[in-house]
Amino acid sequence: MSPRKSAIETAATRTRIIECALTLASAEGLEGVTIGRLATELGMSKAGVIGHFGTKEALQLATLDAAVERFRARVPVRVAGADPGVARLARAFGEWIDSMADDEGNAGCFITSVATEFDGRPGPVRDAVLAALASWAGYVAAELRAAVEAGDLPGDTDVDQLVFELNGVALAAEQAIQLHRDPAAPERARRAIDRLLGR
Repeated sequence: MSPRKSAIETAATRTRIIECALTLASAEGLEGVTIGRLATELGMSKAGVIGHFGTKEALQLATLDAAVERFRARVPVRVAGADPGVARLARAFGEWIDSMADDEGNAGCFITSVATEFDGRPGPVRDAVLAALASWAGYVAAELRAAVEAGDLPGDTDVDQLVFELNGVALAAEQAIQLHRDPAAPERARRAIDRLLGR
């Protein structure tokens, strides 16, 4: 086997492990994903699974990184062509809400679920979740400032407060969709977002 082929196969196996971990963690929580369970699901040895990451924590971080990249591709990347400010934010939150309600077996928001799971547990996973959420809050704040500059929101808009309220709607939508199985939740959340954005 050539070194290049070996590297490609190694990367493909690592990706398979992370995808399996994402699926399991979406249903059972990130902490519930064990090396043994992954090995069984993938038909691999435990050593074969852990050999790609070194530790369970490294596997958790890689899984979270993959979820963050999936979120970026699903939300900010999809709406990049929209007008900055209110229009782009409304679409971004709409994409986020749609992703929570999808029926592909990974409904809900993986990142907010992990945030809840690890919010009281200091360590690298919690730090990584905080960084991801801070990045999103920064994105929302930048779009709100663009909306203020464009005159789409009042000049005295409290950007930090509005970021808090918009994210609060998304978190409420997550709970209504996942816990209550409320089919009206996505539309309710969109209406709340539109109201907050003055649409």
